Amino acid sequence: MKTFLILGAGTGGTMVANKMAALLDPLEWRIIIVDRDETHYYQPGFLFIPFGIYNAPDVVKPKRDFLPRRVEVIISDIEVIEPEKNRVRLMKDNKVINYDILVIATGSHIHPEETEGMVNGGWHKNIFDFYTLEGATKLSRFLKFWKGGRLVLNITEMPIKCPVAPLEFLFLADWFFHERGIRDKVELVFATPLPGAFTKPRASGILGNMLEEKGIYLEPDYNIMEVDSSKNKIISYDEREIEYDLLVTVPTNKGSDVIARSEMGDELDFVPIDKYTLQSKSWENIWVIGDAGNAPTSKAGSVAHFMLDVLIDNVLRYIEGLPPLPKFDGHANCFIESGFEKGILIDFNYDVEPLPGKFPLPGFGPFSLLKESAANHWGKMMFRWMYWNLLLKGEELPFTSQLSMAGKWV
Repeated sequence: MKTFLILGAGTGGTMVANKMAALLDPLEWRIIIVDRDETHYYQPGFLFIPFGIYNAPDVVKPKRDFLPRRVEVIISDIEVIEPEKNRVRLMKDNKVINYDILVIATGSHIHPEETEGMVNGGWHKNIFDFYTLEGATKLSRFLKFWKGGRLVLNITEMPIKCPVAPLEFLFLADWFFHERGIRDKVELVFATPLPGAFTKPRASGILGNMLEEKGIYLEPDYNIMEVDSSKNKIISYDEREIEYDLLVTVPTNKGSDVIARSEMGDELDFVPIDKYTLQSKSWENIWVIGDAGNAPTSKAGSVAHFMLDVLIDNVLRYIEGLPPLPKFDGHANCFIESGFEKGILIDFNYDVEPLPGKFPLPGFGPFSLLKESAANHWGKMMFRWMYWNLLLKGEELPFTSQLSMAGKWV
């Protein structure tokens, strides 16, 4: 009996488990998935918690509800991966799992301690993240009673999980404070290491204009060095100081600790992979999906979904002794909440930046690319249902893995 092992039961790992359970012969293969806890988080929903749009029960469900019965689920921390020996050591009962094929889906995680002063004094008092359930929930409690002041949102360094989320937070904050009647008492500042509002030039220009129209000040090329929580200010390496009353931070994102312990990652503990095949650059029987790899694309759930079919096809080719095909093009697709029940949609890949147009049906939509619309907002809100009921189960969605230029205006 051969072993197909998946590390991580988040979005990517769960989708792989569902797909492979339907494709691998149960008489020949056993499928095992390992994760450290039982709870599955709908991470895009964390963004809405600070503003009271979602609550914690809206974004958590048991992981086992989304995994096929034939998949063996093991809840344990992972001590180390030993790729040269094709085995993984778990912390629970010192268990060792030997594998024939390994899929790494261990995700990315925030590390506020990487920035000097970030977690000393002000952490979860007037310094918050919204990339964890704990941080988003505590920020929600803070905002309920906040009377106004300077809110600074800072991205520590790239890459980050869901690169559009900081912009969405600011747009939603603008709306939130308007609704509460205190927008004139709140100054919104976006301090980013990027030269503009976003990574892609055309989208960056449009999103930057939206920040300006909403009265949100952009501080570009801001590389934070430290936080002085005693004086409520952040300081960059070029000695620019920004004072805050409330600091909302996107801390350094790194790969899983087990990747570091196993010495399999780069300087940020992301596994080096072929960005087109999703195969490990060092071990041919190891594949990576989602945020855990170093593919130069967005670390977002949509990307994991677009990776899925390419990864599955290439794993099946590997089993048959065939070389992998370079079919993943870096496709990313993101709804951006812009407040006041409107949103924007961007669709791009490694080589094509976001363009205007209609999606997914050319000329019809119903979603507009690079343009605000109410349909885009409701598309974002509808995605939570699709995530729980379709995407996690590996069901077919009306989007291709590869970027389509149909409906886009060049």
